[in-house]
Amino acid sequence: MATDMLYKHILNGVKDGVYFVDADRRITFWNQSAEEITGFASKELLNKHCYDNILNHVDDDGKELCHQGCPLHQTLQDGIIRESSIYLHHKDGHRVPVSVHIMPIFDGDVIIGAVETFTDDSARAEFLSNLNELKILAYQDQLTELPNRRYLDTALENNLKTYETLGIPFGVALLDIDKFKDFNDTYGHDVGDEVLQMVSKVFKALIRKDDVIGRWGGEEFVGIFPGVNEEQLIEILNRIRMLIEKSGLRHGDKTLQVTISIGGTIYQPKDSAETIIKRADTLLYKSKDNGRNQVTVK
Repeated sequence: MATDMLYKHILNGVKDGVYFVDADRRITFWNQSAEEITGFASKELLNKHCYDNILNHVDDDGKELCHQGCPLHQTLQDGIIRESSIYLHHKDGHRVPVSVHIMPIFDGDVIIGAVETFTDDSARAEFLSNLNELKILAYQDQLTELPNRRYLDTALENNLKTYETLGIPFGVALLDIDKFKDFNDTYGHDVGDEVLQMVSKVFKALIRKDDVIGRWGGEEFVGIFPGVNEEQLIEILNRIRMLIEKSGLRHGDKTLQVTISIGGTIYQPKDSAETIIKRADTLLYKSKDNGRNQVTVK
């Protein structure tokens, strides 16, 4: 068997896609794994340019690499070995995530072509997607789609550490739906769930970029507001309270009035997550005792 035929036989047996291009980016070899990963047969691609509307590589931002920023083209120009994660265009139309490795081919000191190997990353992409879903399940309350208590515990600790290192203050608030038990007892738990979801949507619409409001448990929520002083915290919490009061939930031919009571406080030196939550909880009950639909901050 001739040497070049032996090499082709070996390369057709590897699991990675492999193809060669000459200095003009004309495809001179396309192995069997490349056919399987891309859907393109070798006979369809040989002697065609890799940029001829074939693989149409794009990156994570959707940038079309075959015409701007092609790593293979760059290697042909400077002889540097490159690796990247991109998306090729399968013959059937869908995108396939691949990891590519590009090496120049030299004849003496002259670059006469390049070889690109690529691995189907679909399994890895699926794993990362599943991992992201697991993170969402771990840190998101399923009913309200707000952060759950586990996430809030972590966020509190992060803000404590940020204060210790950078001195950035933050406020914490407990927010509780007034007479929530009455909604469940009078209209049923389905309506109670709708009340929780409605209130949560108001929270999502109002919080600033770095704020966090999550479900602490039952009808109680915790808000964390970085970089605020007491006056700013009062303003934020009163806006939330007011817009909850102005919302209401439609049920049949009536609108159910929903209000919340809030207790808020600013982090104080030597506070722990437990002490700041306890202080906010005490202030929350002052709002309840004063007639509900109130904000108490200290």
